[in-house]
Amino acid sequence: MKITIVAGARPNFMKIAPITRAIEAARGLGKSISYRLVYTGRRDDTSLDASLFSDLDMKAPDVYLGVESSNPTSLAAGIMIAFEQELTENPAHVVLVVDDLTATMSCAIVAKKQGIKVAHLVAGTRSFDMKMPKEVNRMITDGVSIICLPAAWWPTEI
Repeated sequence: MKITIVAGARPNFMKIAPITRAIEAARGLGKSISYRLVYTGRRDDTSLDASLFSDLDMKAPDVYLGVESSNPTSLAAGIMIAFEQELTENPAHVVLVVDDLTATMSCAIVAKKQGIKVAHLVAGTRSFDMKMPKEVNRMITDGVSIICLPAAWWPTEI
């Protein structure tokens, strides 16, 4: 099984580190599973120093999409184009996205349109304020995800 794990911001790495360690442990037991770590930001992002990955006991991203924009629509479009190319060159069985960022939503849509299963980590969180861009991202991402993994028990109770 090939999994593409997408991080759109520094805090995402803390959330996915246990997952990458579990995948590595499964590989050590002979399981046929691999992953690629995709960061939607730039390689020279100063928030991603080498100590971050060392402290989290995980590898640095395999690919940096390098997309930046202060305009949310341009950001979404740029990420979608770059991530589509990434999935074309490196097909996956599952794409795991994290949180409620524009990058999360954009990559989830691309994966779904390519017929790839989408898993959403930190799913189900709601503010019920559709004027908030992150709420729109959450609704769309959960809507295209086949697996929704909440951050805590309470999102499942809403």
